[in-house]
Amino acid sequence: MKDMDVQVRRGRDVALQPQVSIIIPAYNASKYIAEALDSVFSQTFQNYEIIVVNDGSTDTQELENVLAPYRCQIVYARQENRGVAGARNTALRLTQAPFIALLDSDDLWMPNYLDVQMRIIESDPTIDVLYPNALIFGDSPDAGRKFMELSPSNGEVTFETLVLQECNVMVSVTARRESIISAGYFDENLKSSEDFDLWLRIIKKGGRIAYHQRTLVRYRRRPDSLSANPIWMYQHVLEVLGKMERTHELTESEHLAVIQATERFSAGLALCEGRKAFFQGNAVEAIEKLSEANRFLKKGKLAFLISTLRIAPGIALSLYHLRDRLHFGSDTRFEVHNELPWHPKN
Repeated sequence: MKDMDVQVRRGRDVALQPQVSIIIPAYNASKYIAEALDSVFSQTFQNYEIIVVNDGSTDTQELENVLAPYRCQIVYARQENRGVAGARNTALRLTQAPFIALLDSDDLWMPNYLDVQMRIIESDPTIDVLYPNALIFGDSPDAGRKFMELSPSNGEVTFETLVLQECNVMVSVTARRESIISAGYFDENLKSSEDFDLWLRIIKKGGRIAYHQRTLVRYRRRPDSLSANPIWMYQHVLEVLGKMERTHELTESEHLAVIQATERFSAGLALCEGRKAFFQGNAVEAIEKLSEANRFLKKGKLAFLISTLRIAPGIALSLYHLRDRLHFGSDTRFEVHNELPWHPKN
């Protein structure tokens, strides 16, 4: 979509020569965005501009009412819906600073986020993208836990360690603007995992991604976000891996890492699809998908479930519910314990 399709209003108090451009994509974000903005205005580091992109929200009137007290302090852009990649790309084209900081509209920064991030990235010219640790909060069983506790980063961030999830990039990064632009911006053809795709492309361009353990972000988990849908997320991670194979010349070790990750994520997708079919009472599809998953996972309990489904599917579901009541004391039908990368809440 051309820039003429984007309506932009720059607040009179926005910094003219900012050091950091803060990008906040907003889609139906009226419930949370004031908290996100307040966390920015509470920063100890003050040389920034804030760019909020309304990406065709259905709650535009409510969003603009919430933004009204902040309008003189932000750059506000409004466009037809293009997805989070399109919203971030619009903001990138409006930026004036050499550094970019990404903030989701429902996440929060600790007051020293920019101070710590900028001190590290400015002191080391080899760093193109820098991510910190985060505290998970919101409606999630993981609330109160650290991002790196669930999605660790170990060793140097490379193409292989990203693909194999030995390193997991927390999306609220600080980055050099030129690194993102030279890598080709966010891919607007991707409806999810667009950040994962960009990190891989930055690495392939010779860029360096670094991290540290300080907790500088409050990362909100919501059951109504697309990232809470494991089937959707597995499908899009696999799409990114396939894209890497098609569009980049991979080394032997990179190619092997993509094959290994594709096998693992394909098994995860089949497992989720099999569970869904199981709870919907579709025994034939459940057997097919769970068997596909277990050829990789090789789990004894899953093999037992598949065998029971072949013989008596009704009994299999009854046994599952009985296990929930006796062992967990709750319904675990919709809990999927997967190994997905952490993504923005698209």
